[in-house]
Amino acid sequence: MSDQFQRIQLCDGVHFSSVTDSKFKHNRITANWVMPLDSQTVTNNAVVPFLLRKGSRECPDFTKLNQRLCELYGASLSCDVSKFGGYQVLELSIYGIDDRFALNGESMIGACTKLLTQVLLDPKLNDQLFSQQDVELEKQQIIDTIESLINDKRSYAMMRCKSIMCEGETLAIEKYGYIEDAKKITAQSATQAYQNMMKTAQVELIFVGCGDPKISADIFKDAFCRIKREPIKIQRTDTRDHADQVKEVTDKMNVAQSKLVMGFRTGKMTTRREFGAMRMMVALFGGTPNSRLFVYVREKLSLCYYCAARFDRLTGLMFVDSGVEKENKQKAHDEILRQLDLMRQGKFDDDEIAAARLIMQNSLKAAGDSLGVIEEWYLTQIMDGASYSPADESQLLDEVTREDIIAAAQKVTLDTVYFLTGKEAE
Repeated sequence: MSDQFQRIQLCDGVHFSSVTDSKFKHNRITANWVMPLDSQTVTNNAVVPFLLRKGSRECPDFTKLNQRLCELYGASLSCDVSKFGGYQVLELSIYGIDDRFALNGESMIGACTKLLTQVLLDPKLNDQLFSQQDVELEKQQIIDTIESLINDKRSYAMMRCKSIMCEGETLAIEKYGYIEDAKKITAQSATQAYQNMMKTAQVELIFVGCGDPKISADIFKDAFCRIKREPIKIQRTDTRDHADQVKEVTDKMNVAQSKLVMGFRTGKMTTRREFGAMRMMVALFGGTPNSRLFVYVREKLSLCYYCAARFDRLTGLMFVDSGVEKENKQKAHDEILRQLDLMRQGKFDDDEIAAARLIMQNSLKAAGDSLGVIEEWYLTQIMDGASYSPADESQLLDEVTREDIIAAAQKVTLDTVYFLTGKEAE
């Protein structure tokens, strides 16, 4: 992967980042609107990118918008809602071929950026409001999406554990918000959310591909610098680094397989080396097919259908989630903690370290093969106030020693145990 990450400020609260690599044939251009998670506004915010995706004043319906995308050699426009630490990110992207493949020498980068800018800054409005019909359709889509989360019991259990663990913090707020608030969305409330986004969001524009990002940057600068804004500043999301006592919550639902999720806090990491050590520790503990949770808890002891650890680099939280039979809950819980204790004692061998490092470094190498993955990597870096490449992180992992891994494990404390089990357990 080419290491050509650059970031410039276009105007107040608007930054443009680019990563270029000649091996690609397309460019992906994304506008990320970054806003603090707030339970009062999160649900109305979530509907905005889906309304914007429906068209602009110049292309006021799906037919005309899709016709324009076809003219751009089949470019595609997509939207999404993400959560990075304590922030909600509203995303609109356009993906199209590079200028060098246009048959008549057109500037595809310029045309795609202009279309994206129109959709963002000059949306289709009726009497200064989003269409009530569009709002009703997208509002129902948000409701359906939130409701569908409960059907994926593994994701639901993770979500519940995090909300219990981070109660009272912005980290507990889900990216789509709440069903009861979604039902109250109106054309007025959605338009107000859009206007607030335009005024206060931090805008992170990201260009990933093989073309000339300056073409895109110039168009964005001209468009955004005409708007009077009062943008927020992105700050690192603070959360407690140590658990003083363990919270235990059990929910009963109609589930065939019980879910055990354990939330841990990982202590203060003041240096890059400490961060790299924690990443390695989590991988060794439960982040790879060679990890201790997979080999011992799942394979050798057969206590879980699955058992894995994951680490959130923006919050420093670690979660171990597993699918278990209800009668194995306590055994699985105890064995997970026993394996963590063995990590703290350094009872793992160099082959385990080498295997975990190799898997992680291969994954980092593969990050450069996808425009979307590259974009997400660097947006995460931006949200963390950094600009390290996957290659930088791979090198960092080479520097981590056995002693660093042990020290990382010793900082981990159990905060929350969440158990989702069948109603018949009573």
